Amino acid sequence: MNILALIKQVPDTSISLKINAGGADIEYRDILWVINPYDEYAVEEALHIKERHGGSVTVVSMGPDRTADIIRSSLAMGADEGVHVKDAIFNGSDAYSTALILSKAAALLGFDIILCGKQAVDDGWGQVGPALAEILNIPSVSSILKLEISEDKKIAAATREVDEGLEMVEVSLPALFTVQQGINKPRYASLPGIMKAKKKEIRILDAGALGISPNEIGREASRVELRKLSYPPERKKGKILQGDSKTATGELVNLLRNEAKVI
Repeated sequence: MNILALIKQVPDTSISLKINAGGADIEYRDILWVINPYDEYAVEEALHIKERHGGSVTVVSMGPDRTADIIRSSLAMGADEGVHVKDAIFNGSDAYSTALILSKAAALLGFDIILCGKQAVDDGWGQVGPALAEILNIPSVSSILKLEISEDKKIAAATREVDEGLEMVEVSLPALFTVQQGINKPRYASLPGIMKAKKKEIRILDAGALGISPNEIGREASRVELRKLSYPPERKKGKILQGDSKTATGELVNLLRNEAKVI
């Protein structure tokens, strides 16, 4: 099976982000970059499928030069090949344009299964995976917790959580799946894996290799314009109500009705 795992590099979620002087983006200086946590589950699931059913795992990531770091970390986990989708004209692409670019890469590489995280933790849109499946005209199942492949490798059964419990969806392959936390536990890269990853060549695909016109993607073709970022409003200091339960209850109702205006 030819399995593609799509990964994205995002700012480390353990650090505090600052808005830049322009007010429409974050300040990128001194940021620690990591693989999107949900995408790490996608890589692990791709490796599980390979171990059970054979085939190869190719990790694909779109981004600037530093994106090669997360491609190598995925190779160290056990992925067979790494592909870096990189071109200056890709900068500023929205979710649809990103899906369009990745669809060209997927079609060029070939695939039976595409896996990616349910969303990226930087923008949280969760749109690239479903949009990619739509462009490729293949089935997709989002936010899955379990994935089983039939012995003939033609059908996949995906389990996901819904309000009423768990839902199982069967689709024919090829198909795309977005994964969420709980589907597996990503492995640590071994020392031999790290050493092998350093020697592996990462394939680069630019706009020319993908046959993409500049007017199809990038900031100018974006369907979404981010105009302003702002910090969450500062939380007001809480109030402690004094007195017995009857007095405190009366004061609470008064505050909820006249100050908070929620009742």
